[in-house]
Amino acid sequence: MVEDLKGKETWRLFRIMSEFIEGFDELSEIGPAVSIFGSARINKNNKYYRESVEVSSLLSKNGYTIITGGGPGIMEAANKGASLNGGVSIGLNITLPKEQKPNKYQNRSLHFKYFFARKVMFVKYAIGYICMPGGFGTLDEFFEALTLIQTHKIYPFPLILFGKEYWSPLVDFMKKTMIRYKTIDPQDLDFIDLTDDPKEVLAIINRHMDKKMRLIKAASKGRGAVKAATKVKGRKILP
Repeated sequence: MVEDLKGKETWRLFRIMSEFIEGFDELSEIGPAVSIFGSARINKNNKYYRESVEVSSLLSKNGYTIITGGGPGIMEAANKGASLNGGVSIGLNITLPKEQKPNKYQNRSLHFKYFFARKVMFVKYAIGYICMPGGFGTLDEFFEALTLIQTHKIYPFPLILFGKEYWSPLVDFMKKTMIRYKTIDPQDLDFIDLTDDPKEVLAIINRHMDKKMRLIKAASKGRGAVKAATKVKGRKILP
């Protein structure tokens, strides 16, 4: 029985490796990309569906690839905005017992069994995260990226919470409770933007992209310039 278990785990490792290899091969040349998250349960009549289409359309028109989880709801809306504007519209689909039905607006699709392999792809190839209203999955992606930035495991990039009505209670909890209990530092919130404006989303992503390009140019002038350019400025949560 122990030997059977070892064999099963070995094949599972091969499956995990194959998901990483396929993801790296398929996404390595997609250019600057933005990962958009949100609920699969939000339908086409919801304002956040329409705003997700608008946000992804703006980003796509400005040359950004759109990456979503590939499912319905907000994910469909984000893929739709990119696809209908001639942009690269990527879906990182996951096998789930319910809710995950691939949407038709993906022009490049990958399929994952393991959440952790899929999550690596979201963060590795993104220059920014946009979190539309969503559930546990959206919160999971948001807080994992925030933790990776806070702990200096990845370079800082924009973490945008879209929908003040939806996200303000969460931001207030972080401000009024987590900071008061000193479980986070006040400056940890500088990584987060809160907005209702699709054009502001584009402006935030463009500012980051400009900074990234300056960083690339600085890299050619020596490591000291890069180190200086990577210092995080005090961006504040937008009112």
